[in-house]
Order: sequence, then structure tokens, then C-alpha cells
Amino acid sequence: MKRTQRILSFALAALLLLPMSAALAVDDGFSATYTYNYDYWGDLRESPDAYRVDQVVYSRSLGLDVPMRKPQSLYAKGSDLYVCDTGNNRILQLRRDADKQFSLVRVISEINGAEPATFNSPSDIALDSAGNIYICDTNNNRIVKVDKDLNYLQSFVKPLDSTFDQSLSFLPSRLVVDSVGRVFTLATHVNKGLVKYEANGEFTGFVGANTVKYNLWEYIWKTFFTTKEQRDQQAAFVPTEYENICIDKEGFIYATNIVFSEYDLMSDVAKPIRRLNSIGSDILIKNDRYPPIGDLEWVEGTNDYGPSKFKDITVLDNDIYIAVDRTRGRLFGYDPQGIMLWAFGTKGNSEGAFLSAISIEHMGNDLMVLDENESSITVFTPTEYGNLIYRANDQYLKGDYDGSADTWREVLKLNANYNSAFIGIGRALMRQEAYGEAMEYFKMAHDRQNYGRAYRYYRKILVEKNIGWIVAVVAALLVIPLVIRKVKGVKEEVEAYERRKVAH
Repeated sequence: MKRTQRILSFALAALLLLPMSAALAVDDGFSATYTYNYDYWGDLRESPDAYRVDQVVYSRSLGLDVPMRKPQSLYAKGSDLYVCDTGNNRILQLRRDADKQFSLVRVISEINGAEPATFNSPSDIALDSAGNIYICDTNNNRIVKVDKDLNYLQSFVKPLDSTFDQSLSFLPSRLVVDSVGRVFTLATHVNKGLVKYEANGEFTGFVGANTVKYNLWEYIWKTFFTTKEQRDQQAAFVPTEYENICIDKEGFIYATNIVFSEYDLMSDVAKPIRRLNSIGSDILIKNDRYPPIGDLEWVEGTNDYGPSKFKDITVLDNDIYIAVDRTRGRLFGYDPQGIMLWAFGTKGNSEGAFLSAISIEHMGNDLMVLDENESSITVFTPTEYGNLIYRANDQYLKGDYDGSADTWREVLKLNANYNSAFIGIGRALMRQEAYGEAMEYFKMAHDRQNYGRAYRYYRKILVEKNIGWIVAVVAALLVIPLVIRKVKGVKEEVEAYERRKVAH
């Protein structure tokens, strides 16, 4: 992992929030903050802002008599935003109006028909398609399901199964619900993957267990040079727990992992972001030079030294996903191919910075980030530059390849060093079968993989287009030597005949 001084320290938050040069600013009436990307060689490149702070929501702006305390999670559904106000044992339901302002709808502190009726450290929440609410009631050792009027429906509790360690308390911390009502939860100290329940509450096993991590020396030492008693006292080689999860519109679960060696990042062994299918296999697409790991380098000797550790993740409807990093308080956006679109943010208590970012959600393309220590919700909206990036991706997904290429060219006018734009134009040209032009854009982006694909198609079309000439040339190369040899043979026979005649 690179450890150079090429990146300015993010500890100097004031410097990082100063306006950039006019060449990098988007003229939308807002000053630029520190936004960046990485080039092909892994060097940091400043860029225009993809997002700006629209507002910061505090307890006082919501009119709460009791301020939020250690909130842990956000969940958005339509225009409603739910906040797990964990320290106060309650759920806050907020609503966003036409002017994009949030107001308090209700405080959910107890439910009807359940025992206990109150919560104990609720840490996450989700809704199903019918509007039923699922709450990780952590210290009550349950996930509780209620209808929209808070009437109790059912509980998901500790599995009485031999695969679940019965000596452990059931402490659900994060959950998602799929389209048919299946519940997947992260439970503290459970390292076998996501705990899975059917809609009827039946426990049906674990999904997506993390890979066991150990090195060869540790294995040899523990296996051959320690006693059984010593081995029992040592930490077992067990899979690590996920940090957070979310579910996309297709039902795939995105999971973040913060327990890994930094030396496993570039080789894609660490996999800090995963996309799990129904059997728990990671199917996240990674077509960039670098896997989606957040920062590629960091400044040695600073308090926030170390790799990015993704505390939470959210997935937009266009399959762009954004992860929030607890190490330096930054947001990282990636497209469906795993290509980094932008990164921004820092540690601090100024607007747009975070003391302890713990959860991220979205409404449309707007982002909401929850700060645990500040008990605040920062709302970000895309800039002109950010909207162009989203529009180009959306146009490509909808099959409007001409429009996508044109929009990426608009992006290049604002950021001439933006590799994603070169790749985007190249991909659009590929769909239009303009492979020669696509090769030029992939070359500018140093995208060897897509360049190779475009070249293969370009070569195929070139061969098909000129097959007549190619066959003629090949035939000529084969036939002409035969004709020459035949003519030469006939000539030699004639000369031999003449010589015999003269001799007689």
C-alpha cells in the first residue's frame, strides 16, 4: 500500500473546505469543497464537487423535546426517513416535503400487543412492500414486526438450532427485508454470515459467511507447536463479522467488512464491499484497475492513518453504490462496474464534515448521512457535475447510447481528467459498434480490458468487410508460386528437348 506524502492531510479540515481553483469549480452558485478521484497510476486528482450540503437536520430543527442520543441507523422509504434514536430507545419518523425540508411525523417508542411493549437499544429498521415495519430491538433480543399502526405482528428471535451457538445472546444489529418478506440480519458475535429467516419467522440458516483469515505460520504454530489447552485459550480461526448491509432493488445484499489486513486490499482478497446473491456468493463486478476499497493511500503519522473502513453502504436505483468511511469521514461512489466516480468528505464538526459517520441513506440521488456523535443528519444534493454523471449512467442503462456519450462529453468539459467519462464514451461507442473510436477513448483511459474487447470486435468487422480481398490475396499467395513452378517446369522440359535435338 502506498504511503507517500502526495495527499494533503485531511486533518487540516479547514484547508480542505476552502474553494478550489476556478478550473475545477462548477458555476452553480456554490463554492467547491474537496472532491477527488484517482487516475490510472493511483495518483489523486482533484475534481469539481459531485455533491453539496443542502441542509443539516438537528434535534432542535425537528422540535424534539428530548434530543437524539447516539442514533445508529437511517432507513428511507418514499418521502419518509426513519431514524433509530438508539440512546433514547425510540424510532423517529420524519417526512420530506416538496421543498425538501424534513419534519417530525411521529415518535415510535412502544408498540401495541407485545411484551415488552417498549424498545431497548433499537439499532436498525426496515419496511416491506406492505408497509410493515421491522425493528432490530437489540437488547430485547428480538426483531419485532409491526404494521403501520404499530400493532404487533410477530417476532424473529434466537434460533433454537444446533448451528446457532446457544451460549450466545441474540443481539440483532442490522437487517434487510427482501420482496417476499424474508429477513436477513447481522447479529453481534455471530460470524457465520447473515442470519436468515423466512417470512413466517422460521430460521433457515446462514448466508454469505466471510472467508476464514489466517497465515501459514499461525496455522503451523497453532497446529503443531501448542497443546490442546493452549489452543483452547487462543483465538480460533473463525470468519469475521460483517459491519453493515443493505439490499438493492433486485434483492441482492450489499455487505461491508472492516476486519482485514491492509495488504489484502489491492489483491482483492479483503473485499471490503461485497454483493451477495441468494446462496451468499460475492458477485460484485470489479472492472477497474483498483478494486472498490476507498482511499488508495493515506498520510503516515496522522490520527486517521490507515485504510478506509466502510461503516455503511447504500445503493441507488441505477446500481451506483455509495459507502461511508469511518476512518476519514468520506463518501465513495462507485458505478455498477466498480469504477470510482468520486470521493469527498472529511472528519470534523463543520458543515459537510463528520465526527462519527455511522449510517447512509438516499432519496433519489440525494444522500443522507447520520453522525452518531453530533446526532445530526447531513443532506447532500448533486451539483451540476454530479447530475451529469448520473444522467450519463442512466442514459446508458436505458439504451440511449448517443445521449450517454454526449453527456459524458459535457462531463469532460468540467473535468478533463475524468477517466470515467472516457470509459463511458468508449462503452457507448461500443454499443453503437463504433469500435475504432471506442478504442481511442479506452486508450486515453488506459483501460486495457475494454480496449482489448473493442479491438477484437474491430478486427472481426475489418476481416468481414475485407474478406473478398483477403481471400484473393491468400489465394494469390498460394496459387502464384504453383503457377511459377509449373511454368518453370515446362520451360525446363522444352530446353531439355531442344538440347537433345541439337545433340542428334
